[in-house]
Amino acid sequence: QLRQLFGSAVPAFPPKFYLAMTKSMADERRSQLEQYLQNVTLDSNITNSDVFIGFFRKLQQDTFKIQTQRAFLDVYLADGSNIRLDIQTSDTAERILEVTLCKMGLSRELIKYFSLFFFQDHDDGALSVVKKVAEFELPYVSLQSMKELHCKLGIRKWYMDPSLDTLLMDCRASLNLLYMQAVQEVKRNWVKPTEGQMQELEFLQKNANKAKFLELIREMQFYGYMRLDPCICDYPEEGCSADIYVGNNEINCCIKLSTNQTKEVSFKINRLKSWQVTFLGATKDSEEDTLELRFEYNDSGIWQWIILYTKQ
Repeated sequence: QLRQLFGSAVPAFPPKFYLAMTKSMADERRSQLEQYLQNVTLDSNITNSDVFIGFFRKLQQDTFKIQTQRAFLDVYLADGSNIRLDIQTSDTAERILEVTLCKMGLSRELIKYFSLFFFQDHDDGALSVVKKVAEFELPYVSLQSMKELHCKLGIRKWYMDPSLDTLLMDCRASLNLLYMQAVQEVKRNWVKPTEGQMQELEFLQKNANKAKFLELIREMQFYGYMRLDPCICDYPEEGCSADIYVGNNEINCCIKLSTNQTKEVSFKINRLKSWQVTFLGATKDSEEDTLELRFEYNDSGIWQWIILYTKQ
């Protein structure tokens, strides 16, 4: 159906094996299908089409046996408050985001700067952003499938260039969203203000001066970055623990070395050739599932693979 609509814009479907597959053949086939889906979703014309959305809507509902019916869905803001929506279980993330932000009074042309995310609040006060919700995804269904993770659905800005904040400052709703997220990032120690900057932020927050607060915080290290859960990194040596920040065209790693010294390394996006994500499952060393992220990076003229491992 996609080929009928989009022709050669759709990548070639992986060939089938017509005989019984060995485990290695099955693994290869699975990898080819994953790559096919990743390539298909690079084209927004395809992912926005009724054929694509209809297929994945039915797939998600059939997989978790959830019929289309009326339901309530809570969408959380960065200050901990929530907006309760009266939805259909088959509503896509794109629809839910639009309804939520319009309900908050956000200008329609600014909706593209925000997205829905699944996140977890931990008992120790830490916050994990689990993943961005795809536009064609059904958030109600996904939440049911992730019940054991105790995830919540929330709204966050969807860009990593802090200078874009200035485009949203004239709209009260977007200003409030940016301010709530900035306060949250300070509270969670995601940004690194100096002692003097911290005092000024506290003064501006006390006086509810949101615009000045956002102007000041844009000067601080890691503002507007996505902070990932602690990882294990193989750079500059194997087995290093690392805090990862992604934003402003870089992957920044605060790496703890075996000597207990901390090394800060910035991997610039324009020197990154390719990346791969692999689900490793449980290992002999841990019953927890593990994700492997590797990216090929040009370091002093030499291409090498940098590998990160994180527990799920």
